Amino acid sequence: MAEEVKEQKPSPFTKIVDLYDKHHQPLMIASLVLLFFFLGVMGFHKMTTGEFLSKDITLSGGLLITINTDQTIDTQSLANQIEDKLGVSADVKALGSLSGGSVGYAIELEKSTNSTAALGAIRQVTGLELAPGSYTIEDQSAGFGNSFWQSAVQAIILAFVFMSIVVFLYFRVPIPSAAIVLCGFADTIGTMAVMNLIGMKLSTGGVAALLMIIGYSVDTDILLSSRLLKHHEGSLDQRIHSSIKTGLTMQFTAIAALTALWILTPATLLKQIAEILIIGLILDTFYTWFQNVGILRWYITRKGEHG
Repeated sequence: MAEEVKEQKPSPFTKIVDLYDKHHQPLMIASLVLLFFFLGVMGFHKMTTGEFLSKDITLSGGLLITINTDQTIDTQSLANQIEDKLGVSADVKALGSLSGGSVGYAIELEKSTNSTAALGAIRQVTGLELAPGSYTIEDQSAGFGNSFWQSAVQAIILAFVFMSIVVFLYFRVPIPSAAIVLCGFADTIGTMAVMNLIGMKLSTGGVAALLMIIGYSVDTDILLSSRLLKHHEGSLDQRIHSSIKTGLTMQFTAIAALTALWILTPATLLKQIAEILIIGLILDTFYTWFQNVGILRWYITRKGEHG
């Protein structure tokens, strides 16, 4: 008696890929529209603030006052009250411990602020005595911050230049190589635009995160381009599906690890690095598998290979 062959149900991944195959052209167009939207956000921020990206006092200069207290304080209310009293921009962040409790607050103020006046305003608003030893004051140099920012911009530009050279030398075809560079550019611009939209200010650690986004973007794009251009086993669609499965596994694993870091670490600097990388990786999944796949599919079919 012949055994009955059970029909296998398609996996969730197969369903997603099938849906993607039906709508890959609109998705590619949507990714390009989103890129123009992010460029518009950056341009609007430049016109309204004079800068493409908001920077914290480590890059723009100012006072950093750290107070040690277990008192619960509304950070947004404290920032607003300090701004009203001093007439300068203020940003307040809660400092936590690994056990989850509050250990104090970091208050960032513009460079024009007098430290004595700032302490007086904080005492008046919070009701804390702020005895010697219960707080620290750091004066961040605006000149050093500007110099660091200029060096960071140069580093980002050079990273794109060297990345472009390596990609063009490896693939030796203009359109796929340009697609990889475009994807890295879109990831970086998109991340900075999202930072502006959510009100995140870039720190020195955040600059390193932006450079890391370029590397993460290139990883998945080179994986995709190599499988589509240099390997010819299976049809074009099969190679695309294999690349998506491998690439998404890499990206979601990295996002999960960074999310754990963001949740567990009490360090503000590490939280921002994790947050920036998470934003960049989420955008990279969009630009790699919608924009770059769409460009490569068009390029390969145009040259005569059909999946």
